[in-house]
Amino acid sequence: MHIHILGICGTFMGGLAVLAREAGHKVTGCDAGVYPPMSTQLEAQGIELIEGYGIEQLALEPDLFVIGNVVTRGNPLMEAILDRGLPYTSGPQWLGEHVLNGKWVLAVAGTHGKTTTSSMLAWLLEDASMNPGFLIGGVPLNFGISARLTDSSFFVIEADEYDTAFFDKRSKFVHYRPRTAVLNNLEFDHADIFPDLAAIETQFHHLVRTVPGVGRIVTNGRETALERVLTRGCWSGVERFGVEGGWEALPVEQGAAVDEQFAVYWEGERQGVVDWQVQGEHNRMNALAAIAAARSVGVPAAQSAKSLASFRNVKRRMEVKGSVDGVTVYDDFAHHPTAIETTVAGLRTRIGNSDTSRILAVLEPRSNTMKLGTMKAQLPASLAGADLVFGYGAREGRDKLGWNLAEALSPLGDKARAFDEIEPLVKAVAAAARPGDHVLVMSNGGFGGVHQKLLDALSARGAGGHS
Repeated sequence: MHIHILGICGTFMGGLAVLAREAGHKVTGCDAGVYPPMSTQLEAQGIELIEGYGIEQLALEPDLFVIGNVVTRGNPLMEAILDRGLPYTSGPQWLGEHVLNGKWVLAVAGTHGKTTTSSMLAWLLEDASMNPGFLIGGVPLNFGISARLTDSSFFVIEADEYDTAFFDKRSKFVHYRPRTAVLNNLEFDHADIFPDLAAIETQFHHLVRTVPGVGRIVTNGRETALERVLTRGCWSGVERFGVEGGWEALPVEQGAAVDEQFAVYWEGERQGVVDWQVQGEHNRMNALAAIAAARSVGVPAAQSAKSLASFRNVKRRMEVKGSVDGVTVYDDFAHHPTAIETTVAGLRTRIGNSDTSRILAVLEPRSNTMKLGTMKAQLPASLAGADLVFGYGAREGRDKLGWNLAEALSPLGDKARAFDEIEPLVKAVAAAARPGDHVLVMSNGGFGGVHQKLLDALSARGAGGHS
């Protein structure tokens, strides 16, 4: 089959393209922005890319057009497809019918932690010699790729609640038909498509409806929103994590710290010990979810606990980009207030709390929800754990903020500053940074290459070379 993908350079659609190519299909695609790294990754797979949505692409005569959710009515190529009655489908539906069909799908859903938990789960199955296929919205460092197809019966997928396509407003994950579903957490997000939390709960309820009776739902027992979802109807076995009697992360011995080492308990019985290099309560919760999901397909919890020692996390999750004169620059994908708060807290746990080890938070509120200003009031509290805050809001272009960032950050007082250009922000951070500081850059986009610009500025001030 020859498929032509509209919106191919998105993380999900790019991963789908790789899977389709590995399955033996001919794959071509187009997007409004064809640029590295996704363009080079796809071209290396032998996938022809076209810039823009010109109607001349109809001459490719594919068997099927696969439509990404960035495509809207008015798109010239999409209009031509509709006018001529040519066959088309959504990315999630094509994936469900042509890749996931017949496999034991392990789907990881939730407002936060989907990418990390999916990566952990794929690694637990891989380390257990189960050779899983996967499609993840990031790059797990254990694999170096975001998607792969194998002959295994098992497939791990990051299950996004965002809508499927302009012609299918259901969440993507209803197409995946999981036998194991992880419900990591549930908060209001995606204000561009959901009016309130109740609307998202309905979509999660639809996901629960697709899990068979012989399947398994692994859910965060601390989340009242998820309990409401399950109360609406549940026909599968349920295991809760993060609560007494379910899956718990407890001290290895009485009085010991619970961070880089913790004991895993299920129904009050110790299953194993995790000894790893990943910080934060949120990651311990992610680990419990992954261990429970892996157990649903036969991986003993004790084995998974050992496997997590070699888990290398995900690209853009507290990823160290470099260090200059004792100033370390990190890249993190955090873009929702809860994720920002947990990321700052995780770094604080790692470095301690002192004047010689400060956190300089550099934030770009870039997600659709953030740009709408829906969560601007939550930003100060989410950043309170940082010593200094540098916010960036674009003045123009598609990433332009529709609200006043300086005003939103004003509750933080003198420790917060807002910028509408990258260069002044870089200069301000470089001027403020001292040896021992940790510069935590948070954005769900490229942020104008600010990480390297910060490293260059730190070097230029005469502080020595960077690694």
